[in-house]
Amino acid sequence: MPRALLLENIDPVAVDLLSSAGYEVEARRGALDETDLVAALDGVELLGIRSKTQVTAEVVHRHPGLAAVGAFCIGTNQIDLAAAAGAGVAVFNAPYSNTRSVVELAIAEIISLARRLNDRDRALHAGVWDKSATGSHEIRGRTLGIVGYGNIGSQLSVLAEALGMRVLFYDLEDKLALGNAEACGSLEELLERAETVSLHVDGRAGNAGLFGAAQFARMRRRSLFLNLSRGFVVDHGALREHVLSGHIAGAAVDVFPDEPREQGDPFDSVLRGLPNVILTPHVGGSTQEAQYDIGRFVAGKLADYGRTGTTTLSVNLPAVALHGSSAGRFALLHRNVPGVMARVDALVGEHGLNVDGQVLATRGELGYVVTDVGGQLPPALLAALRELPETVRLTTFPRSCWD
Repeated sequence: MPRALLLENIDPVAVDLLSSAGYEVEARRGALDETDLVAALDGVELLGIRSKTQVTAEVVHRHPGLAAVGAFCIGTNQIDLAAAAGAGVAVFNAPYSNTRSVVELAIAEIISLARRLNDRDRALHAGVWDKSATGSHEIRGRTLGIVGYGNIGSQLSVLAEALGMRVLFYDLEDKLALGNAEACGSLEELLERAETVSLHVDGRAGNAGLFGAAQFARMRRRSLFLNLSRGFVVDHGALREHVLSGHIAGAAVDVFPDEPREQGDPFDSVLRGLPNVILTPHVGGSTQEAQYDIGRFVAGKLADYGRTGTTTLSVNLPAVALHGSSAGRFALLHRNVPGVMARVDALVGEHGLNVDGQVLATRGELGYVVTDVGGQLPPALLAALRELPETVRLTTFPRSCWD
């Protein structure tokens, strides 16, 4: 029975779905470091993680039987995508499932910071009645600057505008402005115009250190700052200095450069204890609705890949979906060089089979073809396909295990 390992407290719907697809599923609450992950992957074909577990090139190379990795989150920077692709390991994520949850948290924090609710809450818990309008503002009519106008940034744009905010955004790529949002030509322009700045950038290496002392200094005095994207994007020391100086009136941070691996582990940050600063433990997408949707979506992608070879929305392999069924199906991941398909189809014909259906896609140095044939797959054909010098990975369907 093929095995799947799910780490970091993935929603139980993923266990149910993969079990129904014929996998023996082991679920663990915490993340694993590289050494423990290498040991845990013996005999495992499908791996599910969230943001803490690092799937390195060493992990991939030590386990040639690993077929696919599911990132039950948006980001995939915790996975060596190039190493996975080179070994024929498909990677899937959940680019849309927790979008609404992150946006709602951002809206809640913008209002909380503008009304200084965090400080009022702490005062009352300390037994101090501090009823005052000083420093408390409506968000209606204020200008929100969104850095990164992808799935989350664009949805935040719509909801913020519905609440009466003016919306500016900046993105490295040209994006269609939704509603009355206005694109800025540079990050500097956005920082100089916005009264609240919210970061929603991806985890690419080039975003490391994107926001530091220079960017905080360029922001308008007494503005608000939010980061619900990646911890390494922001210099927290610089943010602390600008909060203490009063230049930044309030901040909300959901992600940190170094985060505990497991529930209950100790946490420390230079941002702890600052006035009007909201710290949350990477819970932007942690609603029951989002976690259920993520579990269902990513587990479904893993199951489809194991059942049919479908790679739609894979983040590192060519996207292929061949609908229908036949007596035999094989999926060949190969080096993207001329002549491979001619040799593949010639081998099928030499073994007395017709091609009933075939879909090919390429992505950089890799090509991926799923082929249905009108009969059972002869072992000699499979051996010949494996021996092609361009072959990276061959998988056959239907099957109870991976090639």
